[in-house]
Amino acid sequence: MFWLLLLLLAWAFTGTACVRLCLAAMRAAATDPGPDPGGVVEDHDLTLYEAAFLSGGPQRVADVTLLSMARQRRLHLAHTGWATVVDPLGRDEIERSVIGAIGPEGQSRIAPVRTRAAHTDAVRRLADRLVRSGLAVPDAAGPTIGAAVRQVRAAALAVATLAVAALLIPIQADTSRLMVGLWFLLPFTLSLSCLAIARFEVHPYSPWASPAGQRVLGALLRRRPGDEPSFLTSVALRGIRAIGEPELRAAFTHRDAPHRE
Repeated sequence: MFWLLLLLLAWAFTGTACVRLCLAAMRAAATDPGPDPGGVVEDHDLTLYEAAFLSGGPQRVADVTLLSMARQRRLHLAHTGWATVVDPLGRDEIERSVIGAIGPEGQSRIAPVRTRAAHTDAVRRLADRLVRSGLAVPDAAGPTIGAAVRQVRAAALAVATLAVAALLIPIQADTSRLMVGLWFLLPFTLSLSCLAIARFEVHPYSPWASPAGQRVLGALLRRRPGDEPSFLTSVALRGIRAIGEPELRAAFTHRDAPHRE
């Protein structure tokens, strides 16, 4: 009857993940005031930094800042993955935090700069302002819907793996393998049902933007449907995959070759 232990384990994974998803959805619904009849939320003018944070979090803010300064020729981003300061005077606290992340020598690898800049006090204050305005998800709010959805997906995969293991091990002669498979089908169906409901009810899943913040981002995309978004706006909303210039893209995706003995 070892397969019963595997079945209990499958139910534990599924139950924990589905309950977590339900709690995350309830928490998001409780903090969401709903669409503003007066259009105040949808008319909120996001800055480039705010749009970047709500779309991709702190590191997206660092990426947009690096690209903005590079476009103004106040920072040089080499295709080899190095950032060099040209103008050491930042125009706002986010730019100053990026310059500080590059270091006193004025040159650094881009990858660590992105990481250090994303954890500066300036970016943290930006996040706090968005949380206070109801557009961002607070850190202390518990697991986000996106994280809960990923856990349900992992639970579904775990159930399938446990089902295969249960069908491969020897079972009692009076137990049908078809019956064992049907028992595992129950938690697997539950996890898929939760994913389907989440897909229709609470999609898109964002670890950064609250439901109100997602509506503001949607309003930003719909505001001028006939206009192409600017380069920096596209990066703020879509990330570095929106970079069309080969050298700039190489600057962010460059990886050092491994050292050989």
